[in-house]
Amino acid sequence: MSHHEIKDRFRGFLPVVIDVETAGFNAKTDALLEFAASILRMDDNGELYIHETIDFKVKPFEGANLEKEALEFTGIDPFEPGRDDLIEKEAISQMFSKVRKELKSTGCKRAILVGHNAAFDHGFLNAAIERNEIKRNPFHPFSSFDTASLSGLAFGQTVLAKACQVAGITFSNSQAHSAAYDTEKTAELFCEIVNRWKRLGGWSLVTESQGDTMESMFGMADS
Repeated sequence: MSHHEIKDRFRGFLPVVIDVETAGFNAKTDALLEFAASILRMDDNGELYIHETIDFKVKPFEGANLEKEALEFTGIDPFEPGRDDLIEKEAISQMFSKVRKELKSTGCKRAILVGHNAAFDHGFLNAAIERNEIKRNPFHPFSSFDTASLSGLAFGQTVLAKACQVAGITFSNSQAHSAAYDTEKTAELFCEIVNRWKRLGGWSLVTESQGDTMESMFGMADS
């Protein structure tokens, strides 16, 4: 049995790395075109690694705005013949099902979104959830881990490509702006930051009783 469990690392939260590709910057009006999710696990040494990445191409919702500049930037053609896409509700429901299974198997209470400039990804995910009236959202509704901020602290860089370069992670600009690629690189970056912090002695396991005492002392709530 492992001496380290991921449920003990982030107060019962399971970090899931998310990246979205969109047809603009307005989460309420602009189409969600792609998203991907990397499920992270913890090895016997207490280090994070990518267990699995799933990705989805998404049909623009009815009435969605499609900004020409955004499509040119990502290179995504949402009307490409043979594009293997799903409606928003089905794509998100499939991802949620995978995350809920991981929560059950790890004993974590809730998932927490990890993203590079996480507010953007979280905003589009939450807008799609609200738009489709999707229930049983396994993610915390507003908390997230932002690798732009974390890599600014750890590596002095906030741009994903530059942070990866400093961290020793290969990064291809030609493959960037694909949800699956950006998600995996963000996941590698997050794992490297968390694991490096542990190697430097910056994290040690806190027992459940100690954690409960700390929460009562500082008024920390699960929400």
